[in-house]
Amino acid sequence: MFDSQFHFKFEDLKVYQRAFHFGEHVNLLSQKFPKHEMYKLSSQYCRAADSMSANISEGYSSTDANFNRYLKMAFDSSQECVTWNSKAYFRKYISKEVFEENRKELSEIGRMISGLRKSLKL
Repeated sequence: MFDSQFHFKFEDLKVYQRAFHFGEHVNLLSQKFPKHEMYKLSSQYCRAADSMSANISEGYSSTDANFNRYLKMAFDSSQECVTWNSKAYFRKYISKEVFEENRKELSEIGRMISGLRKSLKL
């Protein structure tokens, strides 16, 4: 995923990669929002999107039970992103096409997180 001599196992997780890239996508997208949204919608959307990959990486090296807790937070953040995506569309900051693409990606990330949670030995 990154050109580095150091490797972290959580970076191999497809769900981590998808969540990471979604966070970067939202960051670029939100830069086009009006300036008055910088500390409101833009900030909230970026934080929730970045929280998905951050929680996956933070909990990865822990026990399955603790990792499950972090995955639940990542899932919750994916659901929060649905709201911010809807608000961005409602306020006409993103197109219908971008709105739908984001929803599709969030749905897939959510399914991947849920699948990973089910695979843990709890």
